[in-house]
Amino acid sequence: MDEKTLAQLKKALEERKRKAEKELESIAKKDPKMKGDYDARFPDFGLSQSTDEDALEVQAYENNLSVEYALEIRLQKINQALEKMTNGTYGICDKCGQPIDERRLLAMPETTTCTKCQKKAKS
Repeated sequence: MDEKTLAQLKKALEERKRKAEKELESIAKKDPKMKGDYDARFPDFGLSQSTDEDALEVQAYENNLSVEYALEIRLQKINQALEKMTNGTYGICDKCGQPIDERRLLAMPETTTCTKCQKKAKS
């Protein structure tokens, strides 16, 4: 992979990282005890005078838990890809050790498998 493409992919990964962190910070706070972990903010139950409002707060919290988990996974994959760039293993399939097609990396820069291995995993 040429340096220009690698730089383009790194820039895309860093932008995705910033967006994921920003989204996480809007619904959760960093867990100081565990690196890469966030805790969804728990609403202040009981402050409203309505059980309907309390029920909506519970539903919003449950939704935030799902979003938090998905964003944490995305952020973890992005950080792994950036680490691979640093150690020179970026763009190599984790399963078969062959290069991942550049078009696949441009579409999903945090991917860790080639198309062939991804298809095998789904079947």
